[in-house]
Amino acid sequence: MTLKGPQAIKAIEDALRDIRREEDEITRRIARITDRIGKLHETELGQLRALAAIRLSPEAQAELGDRLSQAEMQARDMLRQHAADLATLDEQLTGHEKTIAALGVERARELETVEKWQGELDALSESVRMRLDADPAYDEAIRRHAEIAQMAEEAAKKAAQAEADHTQKGQPYRDDPLFMYLWDRGYLTPAYRAGNVTRLLDGWVARLVRYPSVRPNYVMLNEIPKRLREHADRLAAEEKQAGDAIVALEVMAFDAAGGRPAREALEAAQARIAALDQRRLEAEDAREALVEEQKGLAQGRDPKFESAVEVLISAMRGTDITQLMDDARRTATGEDDSIVVKIDESRRRVLDEENELSDQRARLKTLETRRRELEDIEYEFKKSRFDDPRSRFGEDNLVGDMLTEFLKGGMTAATYWGHWRRSQDWTGGSGPIMPRPPTSSPSRSGGFQIPPGGFSPRPPTGGSWGKSSQAGGGFSRPRPNMGGMGKKGGFRTGGGF
Repeated sequence: MTLKGPQAIKAIEDALRDIRREEDEITRRIARITDRIGKLHETELGQLRALAAIRLSPEAQAELGDRLSQAEMQARDMLRQHAADLATLDEQLTGHEKTIAALGVERARELETVEKWQGELDALSESVRMRLDADPAYDEAIRRHAEIAQMAEEAAKKAAQAEADHTQKGQPYRDDPLFMYLWDRGYLTPAYRAGNVTRLLDGWVARLVRYPSVRPNYVMLNEIPKRLREHADRLAAEEKQAGDAIVALEVMAFDAAGGRPAREALEAAQARIAALDQRRLEAEDAREALVEEQKGLAQGRDPKFESAVEVLISAMRGTDITQLMDDARRTATGEDDSIVVKIDESRRRVLDEENELSDQRARLKTLETRRRELEDIEYEFKKSRFDDPRSRFGEDNLVGDMLTEFLKGGMTAATYWGHWRRSQDWTGGSGPIMPRPPTSSPSRSGGFQIPPGGFSPRPPTGGSWGKSSQAGGGFSRPRPNMGGMGKKGGFRTGGGF
């Protein structure tokens, strides 16, 4: 069964929504655990106060009871404010989720508009093909682009080889501290500045490492890659210009065949999609910042909660309380023994809750990693226009078993994205009119090429049709610097692989 582009992006977005929902549920669970830990400390404080009423003299009871009561009231106020902050963040996150969902619905409608106008252009493709086949200028534009593309490819290879030689062959020079000392000072160049004594010593060092004779070789190792890269960049720019010339002729042919209204409507729809994608990216980043703040609050890593817990624990660490507990355990009084049992139970429950808290934090970190990786894939998916109505995927289990395996950690994000790229293909006769790839022949034996995805020379994000923008499987989704959380052992994942 073939999977269409809009179906595929919807499946990815549904999976992201499910992950975010589970993240929110675990975050709330963590908040509840953290809250229970705080309340258990409060309970223990109350039990200690009751024990003091039994075991201590009236004077000691008054002093200790007053201190514990003050700590309890102070902590309770802090915890109340902590809970209010969490509720506010939760409300803000709900608003962001609604915004993201609304943008997704609007984007789906725009994709339907794209499909409509592409259909109208499809109906004109045969007449446009015949018009361009008879146009000598189009034939010359194809020939010129193929010629420049081949030169650009060869120049890029030479530049890459020179850069590799610079890295490899230049290493012995860079490993010689005396040579690099003279090089950094600009020795034997107009930039060299030194006093008489320093010049004398530098001359001795230069003779020692044979600097005058080996320096020209290092100069060439540095200069050749720069010159070759500049040449390759110039040819790449010329190739783009030659490709743009092909695009211009193809656009003119479609317009002459009556396709201008459909083309302009299609371009407008694509521009709206690009704007929606940018708005969604900003909304997701804003949500991410709130999520990081929520996680910090939920896990008790904010000043209010930390101060409240510290107040409670400090009040229970006094020497008199330790002695009080020891005395109660040594006596056979039923009432104080009962309180001691309750205190021990509270402390055991705190340990259990802290263990559960650790497990939930680990689960949350795993979920966040998967979600961010899937967001990276979603970004590349849209950047490559794989969600276009005429984009097709031969493997329908990409949103089934493979997605499940990826989410469970059985497959890396790079591997999963690789499956998407290899499975993808295009259908339909018209779409964005593109320059030929470097391997194209000057011949027009197959007629003009109209690649898929929309009536635009290139994806607005700079991607390439049918290929990842990162040949090595890397991801290019921009990520704001969240900071803070990673420094305290929180949630830290990279945007790229």
